[in-house]
Amino acid sequence: MPSLSELMKKWKNPVEMLRNSRSGIYVYPVVAPEFANWRDEQRAWRESAVLFDQSHHMDELIVEGPQATEFLSHHGINRFDNFGLNRAKHYVPVTPAGHVIGDHIIFREREDKYVLVGRAPTANWLMFAAAWGNWNVRLRHDPRSPSRPEGERVLRVHYRYQIQGPEAWKVIEKMNGGPIPDIPFFHVDWINVGSKRVQALRHGMSGAPGLEIWGPYEDKSYILSTILQAAEDAGVNLVRCGSRAYSTNTLESGWIPSPLPGIYTGEGMLADYRDWLGDDMYEAVGSIGGSFVSDNIEDYYMTPFDLGYGFYIGWNKDDFIGKAALQEMKDKPHRKKVTFEWNRDDVLKVIATAFEDGTPMKWIDFPQPNYASTSADMVLEGDRMVGLSMFNGYSFNERALLSLGVVDPDVEVGDVLTLKWGEPEPTMKTSTERHRQADIRVRVCPAPYARQARESYAPGSWRTKAEKAAG
Repeated sequence: MPSLSELMKKWKNPVEMLRNSRSGIYVYPVVAPEFANWRDEQRAWRESAVLFDQSHHMDELIVEGPQATEFLSHHGINRFDNFGLNRAKHYVPVTPAGHVIGDHIIFREREDKYVLVGRAPTANWLMFAAAWGNWNVRLRHDPRSPSRPEGERVLRVHYRYQIQGPEAWKVIEKMNGGPIPDIPFFHVDWINVGSKRVQALRHGMSGAPGLEIWGPYEDKSYILSTILQAAEDAGVNLVRCGSRAYSTNTLESGWIPSPLPGIYTGEGMLADYRDWLGDDMYEAVGSIGGSFVSDNIEDYYMTPFDLGYGFYIGWNKDDFIGKAALQEMKDKPHRKKVTFEWNRDDVLKVIATAFEDGTPMKWIDFPQPNYASTSADMVLEGDRMVGLSMFNGYSFNERALLSLGVVDPDVEVGDVLTLKWGEPEPTMKTSTERHRQADIRVRVCPAPYARQARESYAPGSWRTKAEKAAG
């Protein structure tokens, strides 16, 4: 199979390759787009209870063996000396140059066994690293379900559901047959779902209380029917969330899900990695969209400091990939993560051009214009670029179009800036229509944006620490 390295040789630079990707709109697979309507599905995690089906859109990687802990610690920035059994962490690997590759949620099931769940770039990097470094570990990879299964049967190793919202606990206790253990934030315990014993993570993607549960995929139908029956018995309006609304919850809770993997430059390990990656893998077929265009792919890279993950870094670890580069960056100024609140009148003007003669401005799809794997829209103060908008969408709960991104250190919450919406030149992306650019005023707000998310997450989580730093 041709490699990413070979594919890159066909283009002037990696930016040109990724801006012209023909992979189409980013798809959350298998789960129905809507079960009710996406507005009510968004409302459910704020007002009642919502059921997320996370069984299909994420890779799962099982890492086990005598060197499992050493291997994962060496390839991630996180500390592992405080990572006990039945715990979970937000795991972040970086390149030797200190650029973020991606992130996963990592669960420790045994002393020598971990389960990682998230987007493809982290799983791909770890599979390569296990062989490249000759580690004594065993890896089992269960890739995300096909974006377009075309009617074919889809099977996974595990189902994964999440129940969130102010009334979620009533549903959880009903399906458990009574009160559940007091599970601390990002800890794991066992509960009942009808006749099944399942693992449960205390989590809160939407900022509301709830649990994530998982188990063998063959139990999926039984688990779903038991959850729905428990909600009915508890008198709770539990709303199933479709794939259209699912990804928008992060706009309120502040996690940027798709930074560009920083792997397209660099020699040594990174050059070998590009040779290992196939030309059909995420890093080769993914796309960059947005108004920011640079010939230098490194202008799109992020560091842990940019994304609010600097406090994860285990400086006292003997060594890990990227440590030297991060140490050099540590005391320099860093960009900071924020939420951009788009000006209502400017958004309506953009939408109105679709009803006028001539070339319209770039269409803003609802609830999310998810037309590229990685978004990079310029944010300007006058003529000076001061930030990037990286993930956008509409929140019915906030009655606002929001985006997550990064800004220069001197930008303050409350500042009003200009977001350049739309692409400056035609590309080969099938997800981008002929259009013209627009200027949209945006107000800089905290991340997380939703007060409920900022106040309800456990003290010491990345969300609360990022908010404190930004404020």
